[in-house]
Formats: sequence, structure tokens, C-alpha cells
Amino acid sequence: MKKQILCIGAGYVGGPTMAVIADRCPDYVVTVVDINEQRIAAWNSDQLPIYEPGLDEIVFRCRGKNLFYSTDIPNGIRNADIIFVSVNTPTKTFGAGEGHAANLQFVEKTARSILEYSQSDKIIVEKSTLPVRTAQTIQRILHSNNKGLKFQVVSNPEFLAEGTAISDLNNPDRVLIGGMETEEGRQAVEEIISIYANWVPREKIITTNLWSSELTKLVSNAMLAQRISSVNSISALCEKTEANVNEVAEAAGLDSRIGPKFLRASLGFGGSCFKKDILNLVYLCRYYNLPEVADYWESVVKINDYQATRFVRNILQAMFNTVADKRIAILGFAFKANTGDTRESPAISVCKQLLEEHAALAIYDPKAMENAKLDLANEKGNIEFCSSAEEAVRGAHGIVIATEWQEFTQLDYEALFRTMQKPAFIFDGRNILPHKKLFEIGFDVYSIGQKPLTHFQGIVV
Repeated sequence: MKKQILCIGAGYVGGPTMAVIADRCPDYVVTVVDINEQRIAAWNSDQLPIYEPGLDEIVFRCRGKNLFYSTDIPNGIRNADIIFVSVNTPTKTFGAGEGHAANLQFVEKTARSILEYSQSDKIIVEKSTLPVRTAQTIQRILHSNNKGLKFQVVSNPEFLAEGTAISDLNNPDRVLIGGMETEEGRQAVEEIISIYANWVPREKIITTNLWSSELTKLVSNAMLAQRISSVNSISALCEKTEANVNEVAEAAGLDSRIGPKFLRASLGFGGSCFKKDILNLVYLCRYYNLPEVADYWESVVKINDYQATRFVRNILQAMFNTVADKRIAILGFAFKANTGDTRESPAISVCKQLLEEHAALAIYDPKAMENAKLDLANEKGNIEFCSSAEEAVRGAHGIVIATEWQEFTQLDYEALFRTMQKPAFIFDGRNILPHKKLFEIGFDVYSIGQKPLTHFQGIVV
């Protein structure tokens, strides 16, 4: 075997990334470790802890050959030549930078563990999304050793989209690797390049200095989120002017300077990265005394929060200004299709706001039910977790499409309509349904950035 690779952190980034590296690099031994015993047990079982199309096949193909999962972090560190750090970096909920800055306590603890258990020189790869110059903190800890060991820190941010992570890993737009501009730093970068060069064309592997690599991840996510918030802000104007946001976005996206990607109006962005990374960027801008830049990027998050609030307000107005004791079917809870991840999902905000209005919620998602139960565990009110869309809709006054699962486009809406209270409402928060057909069935249809189709005169949303 060429090298021993260790990944500390068995979550949504570390798990899929290491599986693909093991699959594409059969002469490397890849070990994934985590302090969460239950998560590691799941990685070693037939029911993996995360859902990602294509992930199961790769894990089952490589596991036990050159891909291993363990809770033995000390031994993993001792044996590794290259260590990928893929631990959680949540937004701080206390102290300086509360609500904006990244909480780096897990990164620091990981660095100290690497220092404690290492018995040989190693390359440390930042895989977690980190604020710029975090590598400096890691280096200071590692270079404090009295064992005569040498460590090189390299930044290799992930650019995965959940739901397409395996495809993104197998066919990346680019692989970014940043290192120190020293001879040892350049050698470490070349070592990481040699891993990805097993399947990624060399022209797609970009190298930068360490700080540029760290910052690029934050900037990429912020710019993608900005596009979503931009089109969502226009969706509010479309509803007032009776323009169609789909038509506006399609026409604007044909401009090669703009392009069509991330211009789809919806409930807003979710997931573990966008909001956290933007707030991190805001904090950095304020730290470096750039208040106007900070305000600009913070507005992207505010528009995202506004979109979910505006959506619920439209539901209330459409349903005669009250949803108290009305059954609302929530179809979808994951922040996007093809994942069970619910972190920062717009559905959470929508459900909490509806519960505050005393609605009775019936929730169904193909892959995110366990996470939905956790996310709403402390909420008061009438919540039913259902095993199918049909169960959730039965007896409901309204349907909310909160996630763009393909399954929801294939439901028998004529049959669903017959089981619902009348008038029956559909609120398409993802603009994935055939609105005219639903209107002809008898639904009152409300979507994002489009004129409502209602059987009642004088209803203004």
C-alpha cells in the first residue's frame, strides 16, 4: 500500500469523500474515525448513517478491503501518513462573535489529539469549512511539539452538493489545494495532488496559497447563496406585479454573463454550509473593520429568512387568515431532495411558524423523518409524523411542498383532492408541480413568484 489516510469526522463530508478516495485509490488504506460510536456502527452496518445516491454501492464495495471505520482515534493518528480533518465547525452560540463566527473548538481539540498521538511526520489536510487563517492556529499547536516531528498543513475545501455528492466527487468542477509557499509546503501539496490525480484530470486540480484556499470556500458558498436570495427577492416582486418568476429567471439566465444555475425561486437555501459560511464571512468583515461589506453579505441571510416568513404569511392570508386547528400536510422536510439532511432546512422555520398559529401538522419526507422528529422535538403543538404522503394529506385543509422530491411530482393529486377538506389548498414552495392541472382538479394553487390560481374572487395574496 502507498499511504495510510485517516479522516477524523465521519459526517456528510468525510464519509462520502473517503469512500470515493478508497474506491479510486485501491493502493491507499483509508480509515474514517469519529467519537460518535453510534455513527461508526452505522457506517459498519447495512444501513449507512447518511443517504446519498450511489454511496451505498461504493462503501459496500470497499469496506473491509481498503476502507475502514473506527472509534480508535489514537491508533488511527499513530498509523496515518495523511490526516484529513473533517470535524464540525458550527456557528458560535456564545461569547465573542456569537451568532456569526465559527466555533473552532472541535478543530483545536483535533489538532491537540494529532499532536498527542503522533509518532511520525504527517500532512494535515483541512477538509472542514474554516475561516481564513485557521491553518495558522493548527500549525501553532502542532509545531509546539517536543518530539522533533514535522507537520505540514494543507487546505483542501470540499465543494460538494448534498444529493449529488458522489457525482461531484467523481466528476468535480475543480479540486482546490492550498499550501504554504515553502519547499516543504509545496511537497505536501504535491502529495495531496497525487491522490486526486488517480481520477481527476490535472487541469482541474488548482493550487493556491493556504489563505486563498481557505477563503475561496467561504466566498463560493456566499456567492451561490447570494444568487438564491437574489431570485427569491425578485419572486416577491413578481407576486405583486403578476410577473412569473420562472419566466423572469429563465430569460435572465440566458445571458451568458449570468447563467441559469441557482436562479430557481423557492423557500430559500438550507444545509450546513450556506448560512454558516455567510455569517462567518460577515464576522471576518466586521473583524477587519469592513462594515459595509459585512452588511451586504448579511442581507443575503436576511432575505433567506424573509422568504420563509413571507411564504407562511401567504398561507395564512390564503386560508382566511387562520390555520388554527387546520391539518396542514408538510411534504418534504430535508433542505433539498436526495438527502436526509435537515440542517437549516426552510421546512423547520415554516413548521415552527405554523405551529405558532396552532396549525395541526402532518409531516412526511422520504428520507428525513428521524431528523424531522429531532428538529421538532421541543416544539409544542399538534404534530403527526406520517409514513406516506397519502397518510399526511388525508383530511388536510392544505398541502405544503417543502422539498423538491421527485416523488411529490408523481402523486395522484386527483385522489388526494378527494380525501381533503374543501376548499383544498396547495402551496408549492419549490415550484415543481403542474399548477394549471392542479387548479383544474379543484385545488387553489399558490406558488413562489407566480400569480395564484384560485377559485375564489377577491382573494389577494
